Amino acid sequence: MSSMATEILAFVLTTSGWVLISSTLPTDYWKVSSLDGTVITTATFWSNLWKTCVTDSTGVSNCKDFPSMLALDAYIQACRGLMIAAVCLGFFGAIFALVGMKCTKIGGTDQSKAKIACFAGVNFILSGLCSLSACSIYAHRITSEFFDPMFVAQKYELGAALFIGWAGSILCILGGGMFCFSIADTVTKSHSRVSYIYKGAASHSHITSSTRGQTKTINQRPPPGYSTSSRMQHFDKNAYV
Repeated sequence: MSSMATEILAFVLTTSGWVLISSTLPTDYWKVSSLDGTVITTATFWSNLWKTCVTDSTGVSNCKDFPSMLALDAYIQACRGLMIAAVCLGFFGAIFALVGMKCTKIGGTDQSKAKIACFAGVNFILSGLCSLSACSIYAHRITSEFFDPMFVAQKYELGAALFIGWAGSILCILGGGMFCFSIADTVTKSHSRVSYIYKGAASHSHITSSTRGQTKTINQRPPPGYSTSSRMQHFDKNAYV
């Protein structure tokens, strides 16, 4: 696969992953109340990074935003910061990717564009790691409370937003890695081109020196015994053949 096709595929993967991560941030269902052991369900509790809600049996939902940021649990604050960082890193990574791709007309030479593309790949990898960490921290809190026999409050299960965030993180990490590997292909091609030019120059120098040697041999003086008259006799003898 050529370097340009690799960069286009990496851009599609990273952009799709960044869109999924961005859509995860405002999604409602980060965790949903568990129905395990419940026969009659009168209400469903669910929440995300910004609010907690309840939906009754008639389908009416009542939500309440978290009143204080400082009063939140530490894991929610950490998930907020990581998700916002993931969105910002993915945004700047997309800009650098557009500048550094070979199919665009901006960014300078091929080597400078390769460095920009590699920097974009690093941004996407960091974005995927931030989102992956945030979703994993949130999921770990849910699972630890669910399997804790001493926890008597409402238990929750993993929401759809966590799976979307994990999928987007994997796409960003894969695409970012492809961007970083694209610079290796460019550097290898540049070294091969320089080596070819060097070998071509050496061969041309060898041919020139050989040609000069032949010219020197041709322009050598005739031996002393080889006079002009003998040359004319040889010419006359061969003229009638």
